[in-house]
This record gives sequence, structure tokens and C-alpha cells, in this order.
Amino acid sequence: MIKFNCKAAKELDIVEYLSGIGYQPEKICGIDYWYRSPLRNEITPSFKVNRKLNRWYDHGIGKGGNIIDFAILYFNCTAGEFLQRLSGNFSLHQPFHQEDSNSSGKIEILKTGYFTSGYLIQYLKKRKIPVEIASQFCCQAHFRIKEKTYYSIGFRNDLCGYELRNSFFKCSSTPKGITTIQNGGTRVAVFEGFFDFLSFIVLNGTQKSLTMDFCILNSLSFFEKARPFLERHSHVYLFLDNDAAAQNCSSYAIMLDSRYKDESRNYNGFKDLNEFLVSGRASGIDIEPP
Repeated sequence: MIKFNCKAAKELDIVEYLSGIGYQPEKICGIDYWYRSPLRNEITPSFKVNRKLNRWYDHGIGKGGNIIDFAILYFNCTAGEFLQRLSGNFSLHQPFHQEDSNSSGKIEILKTGYFTSGYLIQYLKKRKIPVEIASQFCCQAHFRIKEKTYYSIGFRNDLCGYELRNSFFKCSSTPKGITTIQNGGTRVAVFEGFFDFLSFIVLNGTQKSLTMDFCILNSLSFFEKARPFLERHSHVYLFLDNDAAAQNCSSYAIMLDSRYKDESRNYNGFKDLNEFLVSGRASGIDIEPP
């Protein structure tokens, strides 16, 4: 896992960071971005970010500083806790799950397009996914939850819903379902989430991967729905997480049909394939031969 230190955290663009947690500027005057303060309720924007200096100042409370100073006030946390969150090891935000949202909290996709956010590109880099590979299968998605707008990496499923990920959100738009990538292969590789799929592409190379089909479940609960597609193939390679729920799913699949193969041995000792990739110890994936 990549660790953020104070120096790396302070280099994050505060404007992009605020957008990632749902705050957009009310007005822009040159290098100054003005917001209704995220730290309190107000009508007239008095929270300013100088984008050149990458510093903020809240005129209403007379405080300002760098991104760490902001996070300490916004999250009511310590600097260390904020750095842990940036490193993916501390939950300051509870993940959004569309199925837990009421109608007023429905996720609305506003637009999708190419990656332009340096923040998202940095997040992909932290997960060891080159933006060139991510761009083949993912997009930059802008979406709304209630009255706030956000942006994240978007990964579309077969029903045209999206899995949405950034450093602070893990959520899904409806309809939720599996994602299949069909290359006319007789073999199929199965992944729990799209970062594991992208990790497989990074490790194996795009050209080699084109000889196979792929299925990204986007949730273990969709395994049964995926079976008709999976069982059209002569070999089904399971690259599921190394946790109890995923391993139980793999055991169940193998019991159903000998075509299912558990490939989690490739990243034994790691939570999932992406964590294995990030570790720097991964050199390739040795799929059990047909």
C-alpha cells in the first residue's frame, strides 16, 4: 500500500480535492476560487482557495492553510488520521451504496468523458493503473447525490449503470449489474471488482488479454446472474478476493462445475489482485493451462 506523507498530501490540488468531496466554487476570479464554506453554513461565499499557492482561507472564521489544515477542521481528525485515509487505510467517509439510499439520495450521472482530472490520474497511479489502460475501459464520471456534485472513475456495467470510485467514494448508480467484455474467447476470467480486472490487463498486457473474455461481477451477489455467461466458456478462471466471502464463492463454483478454476493462488497473501500489483512483487499471472 502506498503511504501519503505530509509533503505528498500538501501537493494535492485543493480545488480538485473539494470537488471530489462535493464542493464546487460559486465564482472564479483569476486564481481565486470562492466557495460557500464547507466548514459552516453561509449564504455569501467567503471561503477562498488561491489555486496558484494551493492555500485556502475562510474569512468567516479567520482561519486558513494547506489541505491538511482543512482536513483537520472538516473531518475533526488528526493529521495522521487524514494521511491514513489518503493512503486508503482509514474511513473518514462511509461508502455510498445505492441500494441503501432513498429516492432523494439517488445517484444521477451527469456526464462521462475522458480523464482530465489530475486528481483521478494520481489516484490511478497510486493503484498502479496507467491512465492509457484505464481509459480503454473506464471514464471520468460526474454525478449528483442530492444537491451535491462529485466526480470519480466510472466503470459501466451491461445495464448502463456505473461503478464509481475515487479516494473518498465507493458507490454505484442504478441499475447495478455485471460487466462482460467479450472478445470471442473460449476462456473467461472473473473478477470481483474492476480494479482487479485492470490489474490483470496491466500484468498480462492488452494484446495477450484479447484472447479471453472477461466478467467483472461488481458484487459477489451477482455470481448466480453471471453463470449463464460464464458457463458458455470451456474454462472459467476465478480471480476473486482472498477473504472468506469470496473464497466461499470460489469453492461453491468449483463444486458446481469442473470448468471453474480458483486462481487466487497467484496473489496469495494479498487481499486482492490490485493489492498484489501495488506491492511491486507482481510480474505476471500464471493461469492454469486448459
